[in-house]
Amino acid sequence: MKKAVEDILKYVGEDIDRDGLKDTPTRVQRSWEFLCSGYNMNPKDVIAQAMFDTDNQQMVVIKDIEFYSMCEHHMLPIIGTANIAYIPNGKVVGLSKIPRVVDIFARRLQIQEQMTKQIADAISDTIDPQGVAVMIKARHMCMEMRGVQKKSKTITSSLNGLFQTNSKTRAEFFKIIS
Repeated sequence: MKKAVEDILKYVGEDIDRDGLKDTPTRVQRSWEFLCSGYNMNPKDVIAQAMFDTDNQQMVVIKDIEFYSMCEHHMLPIIGTANIAYIPNGKVVGLSKIPRVVDIFARRLQIQEQMTKQIADAISDTIDPQGVAVMIKARHMCMEMRGVQKKSKTITSSLNGLFQTNSKTRAEFFKIIS
């Protein structure tokens, strides 16, 4: 990794021996190890650490979960928020585990559409709720810093179970997160 960073710096015309860049290859390596740490984590294991029995069947919503990811096409930042709801079916999960699941998938090279579905599937497969809804709103630096060079937000959703089949449940979710 350090050699690759040195090669990039040389390619763009930098002097890799100048004072400000001497430790850059090491810093970049540590940065990428963190930014891609989601590959080393299993979201189902995280959720399973804090599952509790319940007779509640009302919607649980965790909204405005900030995340930072990297676009797999250009390796530039994706900055956004996730809104997640589920309807328990005998089990609830500790609230802090939902943002951790978001981070696990965000800390991989990603496309927003896939990340949205991965989060919904991990929650659905692990706690088997009556439904899961995930809505992500994000800015993509590959569009803003290069490409069309326009500030915009991309919104994706993944709905299953009651969120997909019951229009009142779906409408309630979107009202809560708006």
